This record gives sequence, C-alpha cells and structure tokens, in this order.
Amino acid sequence: MFILKRQDVEISTIDHPKRDQQVPILNYQGQTFRLISVFKASQEEEAKSLWRDLTDNKGKACVLLEEPERFSIWGKIRLDQLGSDTGNHSNIGVFTQASILLLQAVYMDIEDFLGNRQAALFEKEMVETLQKGQFPQVSSPEGVKYLLELDPLTTPVPNWQENHVINLLQELHRLGKAYFGNTNFAHSVADKLQDMPEGERSLFISWLNQSPLSKLWH
Repeated sequence: MFILKRQDVEISTIDHPKRDQQVPILNYQGQTFRLISVFKASQEEEAKSLWRDLTDNKGKACVLLEEPERFSIWGKIRLDQLGSDTGNHSNIGVFTQASILLLQAVYMDIEDFLGNRQAALFEKEMVETLQKGQFPQVSSPEGVKYLLELDPLTTPVPNWQENHVINLLQELHRLGKAYFGNTNFAHSVADKLQDMPEGERSLFISWLNQSPLSKLWH
C-alpha cells in the first residue's frame, strides 16, 4: 500500500480494551493502523518482503514505515475492531506457525524412517514436554494430536509467548537427536518451511538466527 517516512505519520498509543497493555497506533490521512512487525535497519529486504506478502498475497492494507534505525509494518484497523483483533500476523504468531511446522516435519520423519511405534513414543514424550513447559491450550494427549494434525497456516494457532516457542524448539531438537542419533533433521530449516509465505519464513529464520536456537536449527 504505502512506504512512508516518520514525518508523514503520527504515532500514539492507546489502551487495549481487553488486555492490560498499550497498543501503538499509527495515523495517516485519517486512517488508523496498528503495529504488526518491527525490523532492524539492516533487515530492509525482510521487511519489504513481508510487507509485499501481506499486501499482494493476503490483501491486507498495510503501511511500511521507514525510519533511520528500523523498519516497521502496520496493518489497517478500525479502533472498534481492536477488542476482537487477534493479531494473526504478529511476530509471535509467525514463530508459532513455524515451530509447529518443524514439529510436524520431525514427527513425519520419525514415522517414515523409524515406524509407527517410535512415532507413538515421540508423541507421548511431546505430551510430557508440553505439560512440563505449561504450554497454553495443548498440554494434553489430545492437544499434541491436534498440533500434529492441524494446518498452522490456515487454522488459528495456540496463543503462545516467545519462551514457549524457544522451549518447544529446544526440546524438539533434544528428542529428534535421541530418536535419529544425529542432528541432520535440524538442518535446512528453510526447506521444511516451504509452505510458509516467503516474507513470514524470512521473518522466522531471521529471528532464529539471532536467538539461542541458532546453533541447533540452521
């Protein structure tokens, strides 16, 4: 939609009607936008890629704000929608989608290469992992089965925090190494995320490379 500079817009914060938090709001020519993603100045390509994906492929009305020290993407919203807005394209939503896709890829490899019995054991261990980590919405055998079967790109994903995603990927790496006897399954992450839109995949891999997980998944 637009690439704007800081002087073109007015940014303020309002109280979220349903959560105890402040929501950044961008105003431009009488239209209101809320923050979706933030990128460092060095991540211009990733920012533009996600912005194009949201506007061209998803049909979202978005603004890309170019500032000296960062890029940010803002999605158009009516303020009366804020209470029902789930922020599907927040960074954490993208990271959750990607981590579920990686979980499913490891599970399918175990099933293909090691057989159904090992896959069932892996599923059981994932239940214990999610219970121990107190993962919202999926800390049960049914919850894990749901995670393994859902399409995270078209179905709402659990409402996790960043620490849940990190915990899941650390434990997934530990279990995968135990089952396969090596860490080859954790290579070529981008290939396992081919179904994700390019911008969102770049966003996740950029975050992954800067996180404590970069030595495990690459």
